[in-house]
Amino acid sequence: MTQTTKTPVTEAATSRLARVKLDSADIQLHYNDTVEGKETVVMLHGSGPGASGWANFHKNVDPLVAAGYRVVLMDCPGWSKSDSIVSKGSRSELNASALKSLMDAIGLEKVHIIGNSMGGHSAVAFALANPKRVGKLVLMGGGTGGASPFVPMPTEGIKLIGALYRAPTIENLKRMMNVFVYDASSLTEELMQTRLTNLLARRDHLENFVKSAEANPKQFPDVGHRLGEISAPTLLVWGRDDRFVPMDTGLRLLAGLQNAQLHVFSRCGHWAQWEHAEKFNRLVLDFLKNQ
Repeated sequence: MTQTTKTPVTEAATSRLARVKLDSADIQLHYNDTVEGKETVVMLHGSGPGASGWANFHKNVDPLVAAGYRVVLMDCPGWSKSDSIVSKGSRSELNASALKSLMDAIGLEKVHIIGNSMGGHSAVAFALANPKRVGKLVLMGGGTGGASPFVPMPTEGIKLIGALYRAPTIENLKRMMNVFVYDASSLTEELMQTRLTNLLARRDHLENFVKSAEANPKQFPDVGHRLGEISAPTLLVWGRDDRFVPMDTGLRLLAGLQNAQLHVFSRCGHWAQWEHAEKFNRLVLDFLKNQ
């Protein structure tokens, strides 16, 4: 049975701000931090409009805290309450630099990283640049770019993300979210409206994401040729029915990384940690503690 805390962790109680240097700019990063724990797990969210660390991982925090881990959720530059930015190079490396700066600012030397989608790309970029500061990696629906030989590119989901950034309407949000998960009946009207409110609250984030894509269409480059440099034990988690990042990307990661294993959830889309939260939490805790 999954452990739970007696008092659930809340977003408000863990909300923090840090001012860091990033590409010679002085920016503010928002993060959530449970503060206590012998080892630290950092969670990195995906690139969808209105995403945040808390929105992506709120179903996964309490079990990790109950197991004795400190949990840090970083809002990447250009998302949620973090400052906006135009990325003209690799967004993966930009986020990795932001994580390093945040770790330095709050005194974290080494962390485990859980990354979903863009967060998976960012986790790999961080591991390549800072191998001694990574314990274990958990990558879901992301980790490297490159074309799929089986699915037309860009994928259906990526096209819908781009449409939503350019026209942030409830109709476009529903179109994206309906292919985001396997079972769209779990997406309530309240969830949709909350997500829409969050993304419309920071139009600068939306505008700068579009500017970034125009400046450099390959925000998440293919690092397949460098995966063999990563020795950190890695758990790959994929949805069999992912319509954003196809499962063959997970197979490429499995083949390229030095020490990786792959778990595939059936009846699962791009959000394994949310769609199969209880099983995902057990899987991750077993990996962190025993493998």
